[in-house]
Amino acid sequence: MDNSARLTVSGRDVVAVIMGGGAGTRLFPLTKDRAKPAVPLASKYRLVDIPISNCINSDLKRIFVLTQFNSTSLNRHIQQSYRFDDFSQGFVEIMAAQQTTTNKEGWYQGTADAVRQNLVHFRSHQHDYVLILSGDQLYRMNLRKLLEQHVASYADVTVATIPVRRDSAKGFGIMHVDDEKRIVRFVEKPTDDALLDSLKLEDPVLSTLNVHTSDDLFLASMGIYVFNRKVLSASLDNDLTDFGKHIIPGLIKSHRVFSYIYQGYWEDIGTIKAFYEANLDLCKPVPQFNFYDVAAPIYSRARFLPGSKIENSLVEKAVIADGCIITASKIENSLIGIRARINEGTTIKDCILMGSDYYETDQHLLIAEGKGIPRIGVGKNCKLERVIVDKNARIGDNVTITPEGKPTNMDGPNFYIRDGIVCIPKNAQVASGTVI
Repeated sequence: MDNSARLTVSGRDVVAVIMGGGAGTRLFPLTKDRAKPAVPLASKYRLVDIPISNCINSDLKRIFVLTQFNSTSLNRHIQQSYRFDDFSQGFVEIMAAQQTTTNKEGWYQGTADAVRQNLVHFRSHQHDYVLILSGDQLYRMNLRKLLEQHVASYADVTVATIPVRRDSAKGFGIMHVDDEKRIVRFVEKPTDDALLDSLKLEDPVLSTLNVHTSDDLFLASMGIYVFNRKVLSASLDNDLTDFGKHIIPGLIKSHRVFSYIYQGYWEDIGTIKAFYEANLDLCKPVPQFNFYDVAAPIYSRARFLPGSKIENSLVEKAVIADGCIITASKIENSLIGIRARINEGTTIKDCILMGSDYYETDQHLLIAEGKGIPRIGVGKNCKLERVIVDKNARIGDNVTITPEGKPTNMDGPNFYIRDGIVCIPKNAQVASGTVI
């Protein structure tokens, strides 16, 4: 075989598959009415925009998104956001779970089962490699480098990994590699210290990484895989349901499975706490994730909103999206989403406000006023601290919301507390004078 030909990989050789995830119970109530990849992120994006943008920036434009729960808003977002020209043959297509004559159950039973059920659709497009990505992670990766290493190492499967410290390693699937970065062992969430010692990253691989720590490091799976087409098809010719738990450990014993070591910022946004911290980190002067990288932009829906209007307010360390109206308020270390409205005398601290899907018309306001319902947004003289306010929520005047003095996790009337953070769900109404 000609090595130069072997080392060349084109976007036409690859099909990208983004896993939409399950019911997203750990992100509830943000997933109460939407699929996990459709959860708003960074004031104006959705979680799914991250892997799709990574694909587009890597010239991979044939993308499938696999989902099954509350997929209506995800469908709408993708249809309105990602339209390639007729000559590029690019697409972003939603593949929802469905019943067929051979699959009466319909629901995806796991990551591997989701891909298995859609192999017939992938096969209708020419490809040699299948790139599998997660739909709920915040990172920026040149996927071309991952593919190039996969091809150069003559791998059957490549698993993207990230170095983590011992305390974090116990929550991941940990890979142990040889001198060529070929994976020789895989252990799911190892807790025994002696077992962890046998899995730690060592020279010569360790010395090739730009790390400045004396701590032990371990290679954690990122849930990102590259499969050769035939290997993927053969590995799914069974009833196994999950890549991390079943497919990858089995292939390590029989195939060439390699690690691609990624060293940039990466956050698995699987819980309310992780979601909250990743978003508020964007308010720092130099956040860990850079949305301002012109060489690799993050794409989303073009909404054509006016610039935000801020009057007589104090704003410190905040990200404010388009179309907001903020009057005589104090905003500190908070992220304010599209079309948010914050009225005078209100203090917002350490909060995420997702904003609104629409502006209320005069008719809407008259109807709401007649029913004694607050308008969309945050009313006058309110105090919000450590709160996530989901889309289209209506918070009246003189409302106080804080997790102070409350359980770390609880369900209340019109609110939830998860990981010590108060969550006001989508379309919720909080009457004037309420104290949460």
